[in-house]
Amino acid sequence: MKDYKKPLDEELRKKLTPIQYQVTQHEGTEPAFQNEYWNNKEAGLYVDIVSGEPLFSSFEKFDSSCGWASFYKPLEPENFTEKEDKKFGMRRVEVRSKNADSHLGHVFEDGPRELGGLRYCMNSASMRFVPVDKLEEEGYGEYLSLFQDNDVKTDE
Repeated sequence: MKDYKKPLDEELRKKLTPIQYQVTQHEGTEPAFQNEYWNNKEAGLYVDIVSGEPLFSSFEKFDSSCGWASFYKPLEPENFTEKEDKKFGMRRVEVRSKNADSHLGHVFEDGPRELGGLRYCMNSASMRFVPVDKLEEEGYGEYLSLFQDNDVKTDE
């Protein structure tokens, strides 16, 4: 397992786009239906844009029609922390990456009942997508078996 760490703020400002920085470091939210992964159907992993820690696989993604990438469970639950969010007069549960402390989005209890009932509503700006055919070269080779066991085609 890799040692996932949060870079210094100066490095983050160079590495991230303004929306990625705003979302991950200042609990921002990108517009619904105007973000990179809300409708992505490719097979692969979603990792923290800041640290690279694995968050979700494409197998846990579902169409919630909310305009953001939605997942019913995390790939690696130990890579997440949750905290109460009372902003905007609502009670929500904020989801953050454990090692980089990136704001990822929120978790709601309106997901598919047959899959546990949760909906992890994630900002695309807080994640990077690694397609199956790039897992090995980008250091996520231990996850290849997930896709091979499920008959997902790779270029290998």
